[in-house]
Amino acid sequence: MGQVFDLAIIGGGVNGCGIARDAVGRGNSVFLCEMNDLASGTSSWSTKLVHGGLRYLEYYEFRLVREALIEREILWQIAPHIIRPLRFVLPHHAGLRPAWLLRLGLFLYDHIGGRKLLPPTRTLDLTRDEVGKPLAPGRFHRGFEYSDCFVDDARLVVLTARDAADRGAVIRTRTRATEIRQADGIWQVTIEDTASGEHSTISARALVNAAGPWVENILASGAGVNAKAKVRLVQGSHIVVPKLYAHDRAYIFQNGDGRIVFAIPYQDDFTLIGTTDLDYHGDPAKVKISTDEISYLCKSVREYLAKPVKPGDVVWTYSGVRPLYDDGASEAKAATRDYVFELDTPGGVPLLSIYGGKITTHRRLAEEALEKLAPYLKGAKALEGWTAKAALPGGDFDVSALDALIAELLRDYPFLTPAHANRLAHAYGTRAQKMLGQAKAMADLGQAFGATLTEREVRYLMANEWAFTADDIIWRRSKLGLRLSPAEIATLEEWFAANRSQPANSLREAGGRP
Repeated sequence: MGQVFDLAIIGGGVNGCGIARDAVGRGNSVFLCEMNDLASGTSSWSTKLVHGGLRYLEYYEFRLVREALIEREILWQIAPHIIRPLRFVLPHHAGLRPAWLLRLGLFLYDHIGGRKLLPPTRTLDLTRDEVGKPLAPGRFHRGFEYSDCFVDDARLVVLTARDAADRGAVIRTRTRATEIRQADGIWQVTIEDTASGEHSTISARALVNAAGPWVENILASGAGVNAKAKVRLVQGSHIVVPKLYAHDRAYIFQNGDGRIVFAIPYQDDFTLIGTTDLDYHGDPAKVKISTDEISYLCKSVREYLAKPVKPGDVVWTYSGVRPLYDDGASEAKAATRDYVFELDTPGGVPLLSIYGGKITTHRRLAEEALEKLAPYLKGAKALEGWTAKAALPGGDFDVSALDALIAELLRDYPFLTPAHANRLAHAYGTRAQKMLGQAKAMADLGQAFGATLTEREVRYLMANEWAFTADDIIWRRSKLGLRLSPAEIATLEEWFAANRSQPANSLREAGGRP
């Protein structure tokens, strides 16, 4: 019999990778498989926020909001390169929630989560403050400004997986779990290499089903599984338009239907607008924004901003399916974002399925998952709570030191432009130097693909971050797809076709060992 892992995890989103990182750090042997690329599902289609969820206070989800607010600063401190503070402007709309209710909600938001580093809420005179200038003239006089954080969601997932792999976890992408079964007190997981079609089996003492929208598919693939919780699939869509205003604050807009829409500065030259909440039925892999959703988001922003936003302005869209726990809520917007575990022990062998969850609370979710699995895992009592203090790869610097890191890159690599150094620092943190190596000139970085993307960076991402296709690079490891032309993207795809010479599976495991 081959190796028996202490824990096998199905799903390479933020929850699965978070559990893998925490578990391997406690001394467990860990195997994780993901049928596509890391963060290729729900985890890369978020609103890119580490936030408490101000609107969840209306649904009395105080525990979820408090936990998320505490996690904001923890995540910022362990990943200051990919997470940054962001101030949000909430204009008071006279026809919607009263100002006193907004003040009360923001008072709770400031105080129930133990905020220490982020600045507090302040009241705004929108007729005088610069953040009022982009708003429709004469309509909004008072507002509030509060703190949350922005996150590069896909990089958060990949760096979490990278840290797990550095600590000994086996991470396999493009590897689908096709069957789960028990034999002699051990889980046997049949996996398929999606490129070659080759099947193999791995063994584990405990199994985590973190398949997100596909959580019920995994349960259906196993005989004797008794899990009964249901998943509610909710579609959330976003649009990206050219930059709508000059300042660096985000807006949170209230809508008459009770929902809220964010307008967020994005990738320097764009504004990200979202999200929607619609029940989704069908294949989660085929989710796509509808024309109605685009119109809804444009109309929501037009209600507030002086500059009109039209469907023709949209330069990019994305949609994801949130795998929420089905709590019976009548409307998608009211369905709980809290996470729910279901522990099934057929034959005494643990299977933990995960429903719901948020980017913000993934680290605490991982801790609680391991608490539930503690009786079955030999190392689960070691290093309790360790992930709150351990930096993610490249994040081993103070939250105030990012500008100093950019200056250091410009000093050590004077051929970089400030924009290039800024992008690399935000993507790789202190590991940017590892990627750049001994380069003395741009020519040392190999072929230039456009928008500061070079062959050196692509090869680094292939070797260290499981990048396997051009899409992995330009939409998940970065968002350079917004800047590269179709011809430049085609050139990158041709480069991959010519340079993907290793056997597919060995390449996709290249990131699985430090």
